[in-house]
Amino acid sequence: MENEWDKEMVSLSKITVYSNPNNEPVTISGGSDDLICIGVGTDAAVFQSLNDPAYAFKKYAKDKIAKVNVEANVYGVLGDSPFFSTCFASYEDYLVLSYEEGKTLFDCVLQGIHIPEQVIRDVEDAREYVRTKGLNPRDIHLKNILLQNGRAKILDVSEYILPGNDFRWEHLKKGYEQYYHLIDGNSVPFWLVETIRKWYNQRNKYFSSYEEFVKSIMNFLYKK
Repeated sequence: MENEWDKEMVSLSKITVYSNPNNEPVTISGGSDDLICIGVGTDAAVFQSLNDPAYAFKKYAKDKIAKVNVEANVYGVLGDSPFFSTCFASYEDYLVLSYEEGKTLFDCVLQGIHIPEQVIRDVEDAREYVRTKGLNPRDIHLKNILLQNGRAKILDVSEYILPGNDFRWEHLKKGYEQYYHLIDGNSVPFWLVETIRKWYNQRNKYFSSYEEFVKSIMNFLYKK
């Protein structure tokens, strides 16, 4: 039996995704008139079907395809939840997901779009739900959370089988509570957000604590 998304398989085969070192976003080669890229991460890129816009295809880099089955299995365990996308199918190097409207919190910061406290509460509830399923909610950051009709929708669940706490969400929540009022409603330059992101990804190498990292950011901004 043919699925609605099967006709996009040829288009997807024309696209190659490559990973990059230092936790940088993937590079995309090739393309198709039937698909538009709606997001890139460090392991994969996501494309929306123009013929069937209800579907999104998350295509992994060649050296990351082992994560396809991992993420598909996580979606299976999570089941039907308002906090996450629906995974319809998985193939060798991509997932078929429900297309989710909204802007990432990363884009909200760039564009000065208000992020309500309800989003923070939703993520907290989502993390608790994940734990009830025996999984570990991690790798939750600005690019993995959508603002959707005033609520949160979380993207990318591939790391939920890994142990340990990466503290990304805890630090993001603390930053929201302590500093978001300083930028709320104001557009933040891309270069600044990217600088903070790169510093954060290397924080364990250069900073002894989250507080020292924040202090360095504030000193940097003050000098500007």
